[in-house]
Amino acid sequence: MKGFFMSNEKKSTQFLIPNSKFLIEISGLGSSGEGVGKLGELIVFVEGALPNEIVTAEITQTKKNYAVGKLIEVVKPSSERVKPFCPLYETCGGCQLQHMNYSAQLNRKRQQVVDAIERIGKLDNVEIFDTLGMENPLRYRNKMQFPVGKNLRVGCYARGSHKIIDTNSCLIQNAGNDKILNAVRKVAQKFNLQPYDEDTHRGFLRHVMGRVGCDGELMIVLVTATEKFPSAKSFVRALLKELPEVTSVQQNIQTFRNNVILGRETKILYGKPTIHDTIGELKFNISARSFFQVNTVQAEVLYKTALDFCELHGHETVIDAYCGTGTISLFLAKRARKVFGVEVVGSAISDAKKNARENNIRNAEFIVGDAVKILPKLFDADIHADVVVVDPPRAGCDKKVLETFAAMCPEKIIYVSCNPATLARDLKILDELGYVTKKIQPVDMFPFTSHVEAVAQVVRKSEVVS
Repeated sequence: MKGFFMSNEKKSTQFLIPNSKFLIEISGLGSSGEGVGKLGELIVFVEGALPNEIVTAEITQTKKNYAVGKLIEVVKPSSERVKPFCPLYETCGGCQLQHMNYSAQLNRKRQQVVDAIERIGKLDNVEIFDTLGMENPLRYRNKMQFPVGKNLRVGCYARGSHKIIDTNSCLIQNAGNDKILNAVRKVAQKFNLQPYDEDTHRGFLRHVMGRVGCDGELMIVLVTATEKFPSAKSFVRALLKELPEVTSVQQNIQTFRNNVILGRETKILYGKPTIHDTIGELKFNISARSFFQVNTVQAEVLYKTALDFCELHGHETVIDAYCGTGTISLFLAKRARKVFGVEVVGSAISDAKKNARENNIRNAEFIVGDAVKILPKLFDADIHADVVVVDPPRAGCDKKVLETFAAMCPEKIIYVSCNPATLARDLKILDELGYVTKKIQPVDMFPFTSHVEAVAQVVRKSEVVS
C-alpha cells in the first residue's frame, strides 16, 4: 500500500512523509496515557493505543526527537483493552484510560511512578508498592468545573483543543454535579446569558463549578467575566426552582484574560458560604475557592497512608507545609503532640481553623503565609519539627522550600504528590540535602485518567547529624 511502512525501518523525522501510515508496536504508556512505540530509534506517541498492541498509526506531527501518530486501526489488541463506558469518550478530553481495564490502569500507574523515580530521580532501593485503587471507580468526583461556550455548551474540552463537548452526564462525576450543570444550562438559556468567548473576550458566563458535600449538599459557583450580573435574583430563584436542594449559589468574578478558572472575588447570591464533607471521622467546611480532594473515598486512603508513613507516637511536632483547609493536618493531629499548618491562601486557613474547632481538635495551629518565610520563623521561635508533611501543587516544590525543610532537620519528610515527575525531581534534591527516600505508595485518586497520586516517606540519612 502506498505510504505504508513497517516500524522496524530505521527512520528519523526528516524522512517521515506527512500522513504516512506505519505499523507500530506499542511498548508502554506516556505520562498523559498515550501509547508509546518506536519507528527505528524514533519515539512515537499514539493516543488511544495500549502496551503490547500492534497498531496502524498515521504520523500527524514530527519533532526533532519524537513524532505523534493518530490511531487508525488496532491490528493486534491488548488483553487489557475494554470498551469505554462513556459515549463521549472518543471526543471528550476528561478521561484518557477508559479503553484499559481497571486493574491494568493500577499497574500502569505504579509503573509511571517507577519510571519517574528511576529516570528523573535516579534513586535506588526505593520500595514502590502496588497502586491502591477503588472498589467502585465511578461517580467519584465531588467537584466539577466545566467551561461554557457558544450556544451555552457546558462540558469538558475535546482532546487537544478548546472545543467544548456539550455534556448532560459525566460518569466520573457525582450525580449531583450532573444535576447542577443541566439546571444551570437550562436557566442560562431562559435568561439568555451570553457565554464568554475566549477569542474576543466578550460575554458573561465563563465556567460552571459544582461541589457536592455530604448529605447531598450542593454548591453552585457561576464564574463570570464581569461583576454585574443582570437579573441575578431572578436567575437564582429560577435555579432554585429547578434544584430546590441547593445549599449555596455563588458568583465568582474572573475578569482577567487568561485560563485561570477562578478570580479573586466571590459573592454569595444565596445560602451559606460553605458546604460540608467528611473524610473518615472528620468533617470539613468547603468554600468556593478552597482546595479539597475531589475524591473523598480515596482521600481517606491517601491521608491514612501519609499518617502511617509519619510513624507518630504522640510526642512529635509536625509541620504541614501546604495545609489547605487542614485536611491532612487534622488527621495528623490525632497522633501528634502538635501540628502547625501553613498555607498562603487566607480563606483556606479560615476554613482550617473552623474545621479544627468543629472537630474539637485543639493541638492544631494554622498560619497564613509562604512556607519559605514561615518555617524559618517557627524554627527561630524554637519550634523544631520532627516530621514535615508537604502536599504541593503539580509543579512541586521550589528548591528553596526543600532547602528550608532540610535546614529544620526533621527526622522524616512525608511528600504527597500529584505528579510523579516533579516528585522524582524533588526527591533527588532532598537526597542531595541529606535525605533518603525509603518507600512510595501510589494511590489512584482519579480512575480512568492518566493521573496518579503518591505518598513518599523520606528520612534523614544516618550520617547526617541533627
